[in-house]
Amino acid sequence: MVSRSLMAIGPNGFHRLAYKEWGEPDNANVLICVHGLTRNSRDFDFIAKALAEDYRVVCPDVVGRGDSDWLHDAALYNYVQYCSDLTALIARTGAKQVDWLGTSMGGLIGMLLAAKKGTPIRRMVLNDIGPFVPRAGLRRLGEYVGRDPRFPEAAEAEAYFRKVMEPFGVLTEAQWRHVVKHGTEPDSDGSLRLRYDPVIGAPFRNGLSDVDLWAFWDAVQCPVMVLRGADSDLLLPETARDMLGRGPKTEIFQVPNVGHAPALMADDQIATVAEWLRRTKPGAAKRNGQ
Repeated sequence: MVSRSLMAIGPNGFHRLAYKEWGEPDNANVLICVHGLTRNSRDFDFIAKALAEDYRVVCPDVVGRGDSDWLHDAALYNYVQYCSDLTALIARTGAKQVDWLGTSMGGLIGMLLAAKKGTPIRRMVLNDIGPFVPRAGLRRLGEYVGRDPRFPEAAEAEAYFRKVMEPFGVLTEAQWRHVVKHGTEPDSDGSLRLRYDPVIGAPFRNGLSDVDLWAFWDAVQCPVMVLRGADSDLLLPETARDMLGRGPKTEIFQVPNVGHAPALMADDQIATVAEWLRRTKPGAAKRNGQ
């Protein structure tokens, strides 16, 4: 794994977009992995390592998260900016086409980009997200998104993550340590804080409504795999059912005893995604220049 960055642009100037890259740098098979609302690129360490033999795996920190810059204007934490930044990242890879793996917010970004004419997205994996997101599920996220807690010790941080990430399913002790290590950073007073800009939670304080992106879903033409937590409150069973009846060619795989969203750290979840990507691959890409 190597750390890289690029300069992206928004209405108020440039900002740095950080990303992690796994696999051979000349592999023309590129997989972009984009995390959820309050998460960062290190959520994909386990699956990226597993897929690095087949792919050059590129995992960005969406602006305002992880190692990427924070924006001075909270209003710019929106999908227009995210799509712009990740289009720049795709261009940076040099790939003509990419595959996409998006968890929650990362899946919505992928859906918006895949719906565009001439999109470079060849195939897409949506991790527990679809074209309809109910207000009730968003309200639950709003209970902690944008909070700015401090933790005197790593144990307190782990207790916090175990509470808010309970729907992710069962994680091993090592995986919880991974979540804490990469989900927090030292503050000036020596305590630990979360690795995201708290103002990304502003929309949750301004009133919430259902999110309806069916028009974008209907415009997607690439094959899609949907990984759904069986107990998810963001990707409802009826939404998943309707996704099979309209829009792109779609396969849905349900993960038992998990809500929103599968952590993609368990071997069986990783194997399910890897098998679908290999099975639906249109043809092995050659190394650049070969």
